[in-house]
Amino acid sequence: MPELPEVDTVVRVLKQQGLIGRRICGCRLQWERTVGGDREAFLGAIAGALIRGAGRRGKYIVLPLLLRPPASTDAVPTVPAVLLVHLRMSGRLYISNAEDPPSGYERVVFVLDDGRLLRFHDPRKFGRVLLLDTPPAKLRALGPEPNRPGFSSAVFGEALRARRRILKALLLDQTVLAGLGNIYVDEALWEAGLHPQRLGTSLEPSETERLSAAIQTVLGRAIANNGTRLGDGTANFVLPSGDGERARHQNHLRVFRRTGLPCERCGTAIARIVVAQRSTHICPSCQMRADAPGNAFRPA
Repeated sequence: MPELPEVDTVVRVLKQQGLIGRRICGCRLQWERTVGGDREAFLGAIAGALIRGAGRRGKYIVLPLLLRPPASTDAVPTVPAVLLVHLRMSGRLYISNAEDPPSGYERVVFVLDDGRLLRFHDPRKFGRVLLLDTPPAKLRALGPEPNRPGFSSAVFGEALRARRRILKALLLDQTVLAGLGNIYVDEALWEAGLHPQRLGTSLEPSETERLSAAIQTVLGRAIANNGTRLGDGTANFVLPSGDGERARHQNHLRVFRRTGLPCERCGTAIARIVVAQRSTHICPSCQMRADAPGNAFRPA
């Protein structure tokens, strides 16, 4: 599933390609469940919408819109709304020329006023595209954004201590912290030298600060590298641009899917274990054990 760096990259590229300010002239809905609800109502409401922004909240792409007033086909768009896109396991949102051949997995295609197409490609059909009057409660319920100004390790520490759960589960919980998934949780815990089975309540203030810094470092690296691509299939993450730029952070991962390879910090073979029902990658030597919060940490 695309995580914060991948979604951030998609939004950045869509902005660079001039999505903001475009108008949606029409829409082809090719898999009704992608939008849910009333198909005809969705198609009628989206026609003529003005795209007035592009952003991200957690793993969601957020496109603020102005819709035409109901029952009007020629009025200037004035009604605020939001198009919310969740890529889930295999979704891609990208702009293409109208003459470019379809991939065969387009579920929703928006026709833009400059003749280009905004396509939502989703082989596994888990992605969702929602048109809403206002940002939903699910966005308000998300935790803080770890890579934005104002992120506080003190507040983060309070959230970790408020639940008696292990770190892996806490960091995957989107109400604790927005945007992290399996890849970057493993990477951040290695960066901080913390075992995924440590209880959040066991962290000392210095460890919480170290984990906060590690999360920001890991996300910053991944964003700078255009995110992580884990394969070449149609269901794998790919940048929404056709200029040859590619995701490359898969070449810079420290532990994720590096089972058996030497740890870059101490040389011990990376191990794969199961934590919180998820495949998890650790260095058995330099990440602290769940029962040993006082272990010394050796930074890379």
